Amino acid sequence: MYVYGLIGNPVGHSLSPPMHEAAYRELDVDARYVTFEPDPDDVAHAVEGAAALGIDGLNVTIPFKQDVLELVDPDDLAARIGAVNTIDFSTSPPRGYNTDAAGVRRAFEHHDVALAGTDAVVVGAGGAGRAVAVTLATACDTVHVANRTVERADELAADVRADDPTATVTAGGLDTLADRVPAADLLVNATSVGMEEDATPVPEDLLHGDLAVLDAVYSPVETRLLRAAADAGATVIDGAWMLLFQGVVAFEHWTGRDAPVDVMNETLRSHL
Repeated sequence: MYVYGLIGNPVGHSLSPPMHEAAYRELDVDARYVTFEPDPDDVAHAVEGAAALGIDGLNVTIPFKQDVLELVDPDDLAARIGAVNTIDFSTSPPRGYNTDAAGVRRAFEHHDVALAGTDAVVVGAGGAGRAVAVTLATACDTVHVANRTVERADELAADVRADDPTATVTAGGLDTLADRVPAADLLVNATSVGMEEDATPVPEDLLHGDLAVLDAVYSPVETRLLRAAADAGATVIDGAWMLLFQGVVAFEHWTGRDAPVDVMNETLRSHL
């Protein structure tokens, strides 16, 4: 039997176990998906222990995505993002991936939103914002990162440009949204705003019908930002799609098989 799982702290809220186990049942894969919640200061021992116990793969969530980067052999994309959310223990040292980036790209593709030739705005410069900005910078014409702390936005933009000198990536505070969003094609909320309260990081009067809006928040599925975007006629993509597709790509890394996307999606949404 294969053993996969999730490492983070906390992990009790995670929807990954039912989503992955539904995929195992659908494809008759003899596997289980379990969760681990090590002390935040002991992640190195946790990863070493997982390898020693013969665990086949781990997803990684907050607060360990950056910590495990030094414990694995990251692929190029994970190294550029500076975070790992999927570990494959079939090699030594274990291989690290960042499937959040693929989750963003595939969420847009699933909704028939092309990235090439577009101007994108990313709100947030944390871990999710970094994955989104790196992903969009490889496909969009321009990417603008807006963040409450301007210095973090500037740092992220500089990092992306350093990795890809051909990328056009700018940065600024949240006040720059007024100039950028009306002319943008894509808008991604990569902050947690909207999760704990009925709030949006983007003024609603800036939204328009030519936008495609992805909100990384998936609980609630329908955030205030997405409601306002829908009212403005925009294409809306909820955060569960990003969660789904990052899990799909992790499943495919581990098993070498095409994931049953519809089954995983139905199971995920039944638990939201």
